[in-house]
Amino acid sequence: MAVTDTQRRAYLAAMEVTQWERRAITPPQAPALTVAPVVPASGASVAISVEPAGWEDLAAQVAACTKCELHTGRIQTVFGVGARHAEWLVIGEAPGAEEDKRGEPFVGRAGQLLNSMLAGIGLARETVYIANILKCRPPNNRDPKPDEVLCCEPYLMAQIALLQPKLILAVGRIAAQNLLKVQTPIGKLRGQRHAFGPQAIPLIVTYHPAYLLRSPSEKRRAWEDLLFAQRLFRELA
Repeated sequence: MAVTDTQRRAYLAAMEVTQWERRAITPPQAPALTVAPVVPASGASVAISVEPAGWEDLAAQVAACTKCELHTGRIQTVFGVGARHAEWLVIGEAPGAEEDKRGEPFVGRAGQLLNSMLAGIGLARETVYIANILKCRPPNNRDPKPDEVLCCEPYLMAQIALLQPKLILAVGRIAAQNLLKVQTPIGKLRGQRHAFGPQAIPLIVTYHPAYLLRSPSEKRRAWEDLLFAQRLFRELA
């Protein structure tokens, strides 16, 4: 579903950056951000240890997963949502309470803001693919534990292998640090072109919508990240 100019303006207004106008995304006015390849600190590629026959097989594996303790408290797994031929892959942290109920990532207020962020650069939610580092909700929305991330990692890697995205948008500190295998603060990961996995998929880091709801002053930086990702994607075409 295409995003109209009227819808785009409404979405940009939701991001609270008043000077966002169509002319702001033209090359002369795009943010001057450094595009420098960054290799994960470990230097190691992430192996794909799940080889499903296809999307439905993988989704069934996730739904039946009992690899870590999180399965005991979930309502349902949150596999992912979106176009399975999408060129953009958005990866967040973990499901929250509403996601656990509905079985879909990024719903509620944070999901609405993510939709607005994407629509601001002309992307409808249905045209990208959205997933999380974890497929089950951690109790009280706590940070994922390392062993939980390791249990879910093969599923996410299989999703990436099936999707073969042209660009990954890592949303939030935990997603960025786990994908890049670093402990670098998110503020230092922003504004760079990172390389993910053996195929060196371009990866851009931005703030999580939930964080932006708590810290609206950072929305301007998130907008810069989106413009940077958009510009990079166009260069890849």
